[in-house]
Amino acid sequence: MKKSIFIKSSIILIIGGFITKVLGMIIKIIITRLIGVEGIGLFMLITPCYLLLISIATFGFPIAISKLISEEKYNNKNIILSLVPITLLINIIIIILLLFFGHFISNNLLHEPRTYLGIISIGFVLPFVSISSIIRGYYFGKQRMIPHVVTIIFEDVIRLIILIIGIPIFLTKGLEYTIAFLIITNIFSELSSIIILTILLPNKNINKNDFIPNKNNLKNIFDISIPTTISRLIGNIGYFLEPIILTGVMLHIGYSSKYIVNEYGIVSGYVLPLLLLPSFFTMAISQALIPTISKAYSNNNFNYCKNKIKQAIFLSLLIGIPVTIFFELFPYFSLEFLYNTHLGITYLRVLAPICLFHYIQSPLTSSLQAMGKAKEAMNGTIIGMITRTVLLFILTYLKIGIWGLIISTSISIILVTTHQYKQIKKVLY
Repeated sequence: MKKSIFIKSSIILIIGGFITKVLGMIIKIIITRLIGVEGIGLFMLITPCYLLLISIATFGFPIAISKLISEEKYNNKNIILSLVPITLLINIIIIILLLFFGHFISNNLLHEPRTYLGIISIGFVLPFVSISSIIRGYYFGKQRMIPHVVTIIFEDVIRLIILIIGIPIFLTKGLEYTIAFLIITNIFSELSSIIILTILLPNKNINKNDFIPNKNNLKNIFDISIPTTISRLIGNIGYFLEPIILTGVMLHIGYSSKYIVNEYGIVSGYVLPLLLLPSFFTMAISQALIPTISKAYSNNNFNYCKNKIKQAIFLSLLIGIPVTIFFELFPYFSLEFLYNTHLGITYLRVLAPICLFHYIQSPLTSSLQAMGKAKEAMNGTIIGMITRTVLLFILTYLKIGIWGLIISTSISIILVTTHQYKQIKKVLY
């Protein structure tokens, strides 16, 4: 029965992930062709900041909720509702800080004043992302994947329609307004998910006591969410520092601002999204693993955990290897077909084999978190972030252009994946 639930959940998430990935690529194609390389470069400068703030705003609650609910020992309604006021408070603080420090981030850290409106826009999106993620955590814990899949497809459809209508209008006002618009559209997509997921929730009889935090529940949640959040923050801080280090060092050693924006846009806007296409598959496996591994590990069923992790790695590589071979053999076709460009072919060929490690990293990390080893997963992220940041700084000074980013990213991926694998062996063997 357990096996059938895991496989069923994985298949549902894979199908949903494939559909949303196709929709996401359509959205990406429309955006890249309408706003161009410079627009993509500006958008990618803001993206690390966006991901960093999402990690803070959601605070690892979705994974914690999924794990606790899957164990079937707690008051599910209280777990979810008691986190709503906490997460809203976190989001209000972030919005206030962005309003005060938005100019500093755009002018002094990113060295690009046109990113200011986009950075401010992030704050208003975060509360919707946070609430949506909390509710999703419940469905993952219950292994009810269909509501999640329906909502993420619906999100992309809504965003696609809004973007087709809105981008041409905002382009007349300037790239900075267009980038801010791209971020703001997430409010509408996330709001649609919140409405649908809330309607499908069972037991809608809610009273004010449901919002009062239970100390035991909160302790269990924070035991999981704090290490998870720190882990993500460390990774996202490294990602956040990436454009800051690149722009600061490359400007200092003589590269032009236009060259930096364009090359960074090629790597971050074209090459990496293309290489991460199989991530819909590995993320589906990872999401299905958390409740499955969590329940089995709490029952001391270690052999089952081993089998599921091996199965997850096998399935991740089953799609990862053919995709890697395709990118190596047909890089021009891949970039031309999706983005109508041939820029980044060499970057694509170098990074493709490295991403095989990335494809199995997500299931390994999720397995550690599901077994209550979030601190061990966090240590791997720390190692990767420190290595990547130090190497990026040193290599960029060697005047090798954007290759400093390529090399430091590759080494970091290999180190983190190896660390997570060793930790799982230590726990289960």
